[in-house]
Amino acid sequence: MAQLLQVDASPRRSRSHTRTLVREFVDRWSEGRPGDTVIRRDLGHEPPPHLTEDWIAAAFTTPGQRTSQMREALAYSDHLVDELFASDVLVLGVPMYNFGVPAMLKAYIDHIVRVGRTFSFDPEAAAPYTPLTSGKRAFVIVGTGDAGYEVGGPLASSNHVEPYLRTALGFIGIDEVEFVYTGNDEFGGERLQRSLEFARNRVADLTAEREAVAVAG
Repeated sequence: MAQLLQVDASPRRSRSHTRTLVREFVDRWSEGRPGDTVIRRDLGHEPPPHLTEDWIAAAFTTPGQRTSQMREALAYSDHLVDELFASDVLVLGVPMYNFGVPAMLKAYIDHIVRVGRTFSFDPEAAAPYTPLTSGKRAFVIVGTGDAGYEVGGPLASSNHVEPYLRTALGFIGIDEVEFVYTGNDEFGGERLQRSLEFARNRVADLTAEREAVAVAG
């Protein structure tokens, strides 16, 4: 059995295409693997706090030397990291805002990319950074106003969502990441519906693939 961590970063509710597709992904996954569990984190409606000077001071103090105030400053971040470590699969719903990720998702990443928790740092080593997260896979569903931001698409050079998330997640050890795109939200109509249908088919393929792996295992 596995645990899925569902993370929604859109502040929209019923109008959010990423929320709809993430929900469909999780529902399909759960149908194929009913023994798995799902935990949900809603960044769009409960955004994480941004990092502060107190947080930074605490994070870069060795655990044995932290004061109670420092531990309190890191409590929320520790909870997010523990939640990530307890999960096997990360499913992210990410609207593209001005070619990048929403601020609430950036804040989340800042909380989980933690020295001493999700990566280690040894300035004397030939490779000073070592990931501390392993055995996890991520699925990222991206919603865009136009279309063509995927790799090889006409707007791929303006896509700073995928390179950023691949870099940040890979840095802590999550390097198996699949992206699903739905676009044309600003155009609507048939163009939007075609894009949503394409994304739904991709979601169906990915969840069927995981079900087949589970059965084979």
